[in-house]
Amino acid sequence: MGFVEAVRNGSSRVVGYFRDVIGELKRVRWPNRKELVSYTIVVIATVIVIAVLIYLFDLLFSLFLNAIGLGTR
Repeated sequence: MGFVEAVRNGSSRVVGYFRDVIGELKRVRWPNRKELVSYTIVVIATVIVIAVLIYLFDLLFSLFLNAIGLGTR
């Protein structure tokens, strides 16, 4: 197989890949605006709760280490 045939074969695979991607994206059920806002609020609330929990665990762990004399103070 020559260079030109290899390039054509490779480019046809790339084109086929993007055709498949576009076909799959057409089958996706995209959320409407109400669902999108709802999901976004859930994600933001979850991130805030997890961040507060991590902060509290870090604070408690630091206080514990300071209490037993291994803190950085």
